Amino acid sequence: MGVLDRLILSDNQWERIAPQVIGDERTRGSSGRDNRMFVEAVLWIVRTGSPWRDLPEVFGEWNSVFRRFSRWSQKGIWWRIFATMSDDPDFEYLIVDSTIVRAHQHAAGGKKGAEDQALGRSRGGLSTKIHMAVRGLGCPVRFTLTAGQKGDAPQADALIEGLPADIVMADAAYDSDRLRLAIADKGAVAVIPNNPSRARKYPLDKHLYAQRHLIECCFSKLKQFRRVATRFEKTARNYLAVVTIAAIVLWIR
Repeated sequence: MGVLDRLILSDNQWERIAPQVIGDERTRGSSGRDNRMFVEAVLWIVRTGSPWRDLPEVFGEWNSVFRRFSRWSQKGIWWRIFATMSDDPDFEYLIVDSTIVRAHQHAAGGKKGAEDQALGRSRGGLSTKIHMAVRGLGCPVRFTLTAGQKGDAPQADALIEGLPADIVMADAAYDSDRLRLAIADKGAVAVIPNNPSRARKYPLDKHLYAQRHLIECCFSKLKQFRRVATRFEKTARNYLAVVTIAAIVLWIR
């Protein structure tokens, strides 16, 4: 089976993405040429986890593809595509959680230092943490990166801010009066287990809490993309782009 037999995007999927892509065949220079093959090249890298230098020749010169990928990351093109694709009308559930991703040794050495590039030391070594909010369909609607040793609860406010929901779910690591108040302020119900150290206990709807498995499934699907499961990118911006690209695929499948 050749590389072209394993392309990810169907014609219908590409038609959904294409309007958000910069440039077309009429654009001067290389930015508008072969947009679909360029996106497929990046998807091949994200799916296989291969080094950029191993990109099959059918996709073009690897360094040109990488530089274009990086430009799109800088311009926010990947995020724009994701924002368009992730239009979920189900506002009932909002589920928050995080996952640790081990960083390859080649990911170290980015400019501004490890902390600014969302790299840190945790029990598994050099790592990055993906903090994510997922809707009831089990697809991500917002995510951010921190160094692997950072706590979960401090990131939750930014994940839920401005997102409508009737119910916000999270595990006991997110149990804080501050977050519960923020959830109440948005008119939602907090479905969060009590931290064992909490003096004042809150009731927990265990039937609703069972739906929290949706975010675990989402992380599992994202990590089927090998470039997500192991971080190779030196910059947080490019790794966030990789996560965004995988998230786009989840929405258009």
